[in-house]
Amino acid sequence: MSGIVAAGYRRLLRPILFRLDAELSHRLTLAVLARVPALKPAADPPELSSRVFNLNFSNPLGLAAGMDKEARAILAWTALGFGFAELGTVTPLAQLGNARPRIWRLPADRALINRLGFPSLGVTPVVPRIARARSLNLRLKLALNVGPNKETPATQVAEDYATVIRQAAHLTDFIVINVSSPNTRGLRAFQAPEQICAIITAIRAGAACLAPILLKIAPDLPPPMIDQVCDVAVTLELAGIVATNTTLQRASLGVTSALEGGLSGAPLGGLARSVIARVRRRAGRRLVIIGVGGIATAADAYAHIRAGASLIELYTGLVYEGPGVVSSIKQGLARLLARDGFRSISEAVGSAGGD
Repeated sequence: MSGIVAAGYRRLLRPILFRLDAELSHRLTLAVLARVPALKPAADPPELSSRVFNLNFSNPLGLAAGMDKEARAILAWTALGFGFAELGTVTPLAQLGNARPRIWRLPADRALINRLGFPSLGVTPVVPRIARARSLNLRLKLALNVGPNKETPATQVAEDYATVIRQAAHLTDFIVINVSSPNTRGLRAFQAPEQICAIITAIRAGAACLAPILLKIAPDLPPPMIDQVCDVAVTLELAGIVATNTTLQRASLGVTSALEGGLSGAPLGGLARSVIARVRRRAGRRLVIIGVGGIATAADAYAHIRAGASLIELYTGLVYEGPGVVSSIKQGLARLLARDGFRSISEAVGSAGGD
């Protein structure tokens, strides 16, 4: 069935959507998905289930941040069969983000470039949407990706993260601190260990945050700095690392576009996987890794898992492959596990040598 859905999307719906401006297409798609009722997804193969953050995930495939910034389509992500969804990025106050146009497709590369700059309604309207979804006792786990407002002075950025978390953390299964978007000036400087410490100190200085906290890092970090981020995350007893955000690299990935913004999609896969493996080697099992970047097939997802990711996410793959990609990846993962003699997805994590 997933093959039929995928073929229909590629042949009929995608050509129509791709004639439209990329951001308009995104907004129209979300408007449709926001009307999906609470449908129970098909049961997942039991070998895809795992326990991460002391939570039971029915499968390891999640929606990456950026697709549903305003928590509009939570029921749709459940119906499509995702194991979890990372909502956001959400900022404390509403902001427009960067000027349009700010999303471009690169079909020949199966990639996107965006320079959105955290457009956000702010945290206040998002909280009741998550609360309503929570009241339905969905199988879907929910994460919140958090960022600062564009005009916040550097000395107050840490408090921006704390503000969102104080209002929303009690409704989420885990929190992702976004310090790696290339589209908010100066944000990537907050990947420095001392800045990470300041952010976590601000978060913990307020009301207790019981949700696991992860850092989302850039694929463009030099390897020694990846090690430093891992070390400070372990010292601070954070739950894990999301590897990775979009990249500013072009030529080294075989992409010729000079458009400004972060690149996602197929060209990012190998680079993201190298960061996953680096984090795994440095932190071992002390940090959970969520692998994201370049996933559009079961083979892509499996490679991230074998490099060390316990969970994986996609966004650009959904744009190019359509809703059938979720079921296709899960079915493919089950076959790959059986082929390699793994009884569960957890057994495959890091099996390529990440330890």
